[in-house]
Amino acid sequence: MAKRSGTQYSPTQGSFDPSEAEVQAGDECRSSTAGGRSRRAFIGGVAATGVSLAAFSSSASAYHGYADEYDNVVNIVDAGADNTGSKSITPVLKDLRADDTLLVFPEGRYYMDEQFRFTNFDNFGIVGNNATIVPANYYNFDGPQYRLFRLGTVKNPGRKVRVEGLRVDQTAPDTGIRAIEANVTTRLDVEDIKIYGKHDSGTWGPARFNVVNPNGTGRVVDFHAKDGGEWTDNTPHAEHRSSRGPIGIVANRTEGELMFRRCHLYDFPGSGLYAINGDGQIIVHGGVYKNSSSASLRVGGTDSIIRWPQVIVDTDSGRNTSQRGIRLESGGATVKGAAIDISLDKENCYAISVMNSCSDAWIEGVKINLSGNAVQHGIVTSAGCGEVVIVDTDITHTSAGGYPLWARGTGNDDRLLCEYLTIDGRAGAESGFRDAVRIDRDNCRLNACEIAQSGKNGAARNAVTNFGQGLTIYKSTLEASQYPIVEVGNDTLYLDVDAESYSGREAACLYDESYDVAIKSSRMKNGIRDFGSDELVLYNNSY
Repeated sequence: MAKRSGTQYSPTQGSFDPSEAEVQAGDECRSSTAGGRSRRAFIGGVAATGVSLAAFSSSASAYHGYADEYDNVVNIVDAGADNTGSKSITPVLKDLRADDTLLVFPEGRYYMDEQFRFTNFDNFGIVGNNATIVPANYYNFDGPQYRLFRLGTVKNPGRKVRVEGLRVDQTAPDTGIRAIEANVTTRLDVEDIKIYGKHDSGTWGPARFNVVNPNGTGRVVDFHAKDGGEWTDNTPHAEHRSSRGPIGIVANRTEGELMFRRCHLYDFPGSGLYAINGDGQIIVHGGVYKNSSSASLRVGGTDSIIRWPQVIVDTDSGRNTSQRGIRLESGGATVKGAAIDISLDKENCYAISVMNSCSDAWIEGVKINLSGNAVQHGIVTSAGCGEVVIVDTDITHTSAGGYPLWARGTGNDDRLLCEYLTIDGRAGAESGFRDAVRIDRDNCRLNACEIAQSGKNGAARNAVTNFGQGLTIYKSTLEASQYPIVEVGNDTLYLDVDAESYSGREAACLYDESYDVAIKSSRMKNGIRDFGSDELVLYNNSY
């Protein structure tokens, strides 16, 4: 596979949630007028509310540069919204909503006990300066109990949306809610959003964003939800939903480009970032993703990119579910420069899972650390996934057992190619998971790889165990406490390989199921243990 064009990054800058209806009947507002006001009722320096550009600058100085992008710039406090947190602002927002409008939230606390919904608009924005939204609890929230702001739907999207500079205080009991949902065709800008408090109401997680047109772009920057979510069966909504709990951010209908930059999502029962099922490009740039169930990052799409995030799994969810680092699915993706640390004493926490639905994956410059007292696997490719390329990647494995690299399954001819892969660390062999590289897939190749498996507490580790057909290992160093090479496959070539067992065993162990194995121009320290491999070819080797 040629190097991905996805490395030319754009300067702009999911699984389907089946329980979420796209349209709530009877909760619609069109964009032409609002509350009888003209769409230019608040233009320029003099407006019905008395707001001016100068006032806008003083109340939200970080965002004053946006004023000339809108016909209407509205200071919502001047328009009658309470900023002490004692009275709901939703009625005022509904009265003010209009196309080509920017709503400015000055410093203060803003209580909301009802969803604000606006669809099918051209240009709309909300910005705040030290503005905190305080949602009502689940029992006192009027109407749909799922969202604070719903800006466009998949069927009736807006064209351009901006939401910036808001805090959401859901630290009170039963106040977790989706803070923002935005579906747009052309441009999405979301920045500097902080969610405080555990999402404990059982409703949808903090955000959902989609760019529904293939030519549209979006960016979500500095969206932080670090307090996570509660499992649904521990919430007031338990009897109404079957899902495990809220997702951090959903992006499951994106057809354009959507970037998540410097986002922090921790401890969600239903994944951290859930950005699959659309045909658009998802870009994850930096950020920290921790301890969510299923996966902290689930990404799919077309030529999607995950670059330089930190992914951590070090806290148990308390449930018998997987807590994987990165899951690649429903399309092709590049993972570049990620730092992944799995230290939880719990199985099924793979660092990177390449799922069956992933058409192709490029993994480059990734550093993975696997530790703890459970069996942990590193990069796992599913049997049905497409081509996978792993380049310049380091895996340190010190857990109780597991495969740092596991190419699963048979019947798929798409290759696995590894170049400059390094695997080291003193790991155990619990439950028989004793191989640094386990190959069950056909058509795999390792070039210029360095694999060292010394074994923890005397554990018998192997460097490479092959059950597949057509494996080639070239110019690689293989060292292990048991056997550097275990061969059960066929049509295998070891060329210019340096293999040595730390325990003085033979460099290779060939079982009688294997056939058409060739070892050429290689150093096989202490020779080869052959249990009856058929059609074995040995040429120009040293022992």
